[in-house]
Amino acid sequence: MIEARGLSKRYGDLLAVADVSFQVGRGEVVGFLGPNGAGKTTIMRILTGFLPASDGTALIAGHDIFDDGIAARRSVGYLPETPPLYPEMDVASYLRYVARLKDVPRARLRDAVDRAVERCGLRDVHRRVIGTLSKGYRQRVGLAQAIVHDPPVLILDEPTVGLDPIQIREIRGLIAELASGVEEERQTVVLSTHILAEVEAICRRVILIHGGRKVLDASLAELTQGERLEDVFTRVTLGADRAALGGEA
Repeated sequence: MIEARGLSKRYGDLLAVADVSFQVGRGEVVGFLGPNGAGKTTIMRILTGFLPASDGTALIAGHDIFDDGIAARRSVGYLPETPPLYPEMDVASYLRYVARLKDVPRARLRDAVDRAVERCGLRDVHRRVIGTLSKGYRQRVGLAQAIVHDPPVLILDEPTVGLDPIQIREIRGLIAELASGVEEERQTVVLSTHILAEVEAICRRVILIHGGRKVLDASLAELTQGERLEDVFTRVTLGADRAALGGEA
């Protein structure tokens, strides 16, 4: 469902992302990890069409993000770290607005909004103005806008930030639900987070980005045989730092 091919991104002399390639299949939930500034968010923005790559390309549900950008963007739901909300709108009106932007047919509009409201636990606040909601509820609204058009691919950047423990468990359950069920209906999820326990709870595979490069791509079961994910993360990133320093020398 996602195929990244040699993605690179330059900002002048700075190479922020360097020749990153990977594939994610239908129904996979992949943890996208890396230190701050590693290039994770840049790659996510390229995959969602918010940012052009300097080199390489990617396919989303079979659609090239450059040659067939509209179809690719229709196939992906994106939750950035700061949700794109309009604080003066109420929740239901905002989700209807987003659904129309994402070309949900008029006949399906109400059902699509109701389903997103229900799945994200927003029924009690769906008539509330977004600006009056707590941070946790605003995060839920952000997730609802990502799934309202029922896309086959979800890209989530820190989806549980600001939530309390009960809400975190609920959102993790929702993400797991989206990637389960009938094969044709399962959604592919790429999840960026700094909470390694979250990756261990809901992901089956890890891609680690460091210094703009992919330094690890393996199943969670393979990585955690006799070792904690935190230890793997530290070992691989420190090893990549040493290799970079050795290359410079």
